[in-house]
Amino acid sequence: MTADSKMPPSSAAAYVPGLALSALVAGIGYLTAPLMAPVLPLPSMVIALIVGMALNPLASRPAVQPGMAFCVRTVLRWAVALLGLRIALADIAALGPEIAALLVIAMAVTLWSGFAFARWSGQNAGFGALVGAGTAVCGASATLAVSTVVPNYPGKQADIAFVVVSVNALATLAMLSYPPLCFLLGFDPQTTGAMLGGTIHDVAQVVGAGYAVSEDTGNAAVIVKLFRVFLLLPVVLSVGWYFTRIGEPTGSARVPVPVFAIVFLLLCVLNSIMPWMPALMPVYAPVKSVLVEASTWGLLLAIGALGLGTSLRTIINLGWRHVSTVFASTVVIFVIVTGGLYVLQPL
Repeated sequence: MTADSKMPPSSAAAYVPGLALSALVAGIGYLTAPLMAPVLPLPSMVIALIVGMALNPLASRPAVQPGMAFCVRTVLRWAVALLGLRIALADIAALGPEIAALLVIAMAVTLWSGFAFARWSGQNAGFGALVGAGTAVCGASATLAVSTVVPNYPGKQADIAFVVVSVNALATLAMLSYPPLCFLLGFDPQTTGAMLGGTIHDVAQVVGAGYAVSEDTGNAAVIVKLFRVFLLLPVVLSVGWYFTRIGEPTGSARVPVPVFAIVFLLLCVLNSIMPWMPALMPVYAPVKSVLVEASTWGLLLAIGALGLGTSLRTIINLGWRHVSTVFASTVVIFVIVTGGLYVLQPL
């Protein structure tokens, strides 16, 4: 008996309205991003989030709730798992031990700072986890991944949406301001790439900043950024373990081993060994392409559903404490990575 046959027919049908509405929002984000790029370069996920929030009144209807919840929970987890196909261990190993150690330290301190700044400003620890992950790892994708192990609390959806929007805004500012700063600091192309990949939150802005300087800088920036993305797995496990250890009553943080995290790691290993199996590449390459595209659409579906469930008025009313927490964590990773690279550059 299949999983579908175990469900009443009405259960599967109940997901359709919410899935369709989330897909509509995701499609708008996907199609609009390249059209807006010459004027306002925003990632499709951010556009989908904003469109979803604009359509929030539609999400209040009970018919769309099951499908939206399915997107935010199940679809999101597997979309994050498929991110492992974008990472190769060989490229990460090429970083060298000094830069790798610097990035691990910077990310660990930044993750901790999210909790610390949230506590100092009177925010929920869950918000601190979202901020710490979003600024330490890879912006929107990390925020969404960590949200799966953060226990539910009042205002969680609004906090997720806020972090996604704010880290993207800060990443866009960094894309414009960090390359000139690297020039003033006397960084060579490789060090500039390491700085950009190690401090800018979102992958799209890392690519934009790095290749705007040079091809060598862009390549270095992408490799460093992928190293941070690879560390998404231990970050998710650490956050989930923390909430489990402090005994959160919601039961939402069921770790230490989420299945999607294991799949993420296995796919990363698979993607690393496949170049050594050229006979399988004609089969692997198209399958990988399809799965990477599925990951992109899964993240778009999840963030579209998240936006639909978030009131724009709620975001606006969050206040300066939320802004200061995200900004402060951004400063932390910037200072540690840039300062460390400045010291290491003669090496």
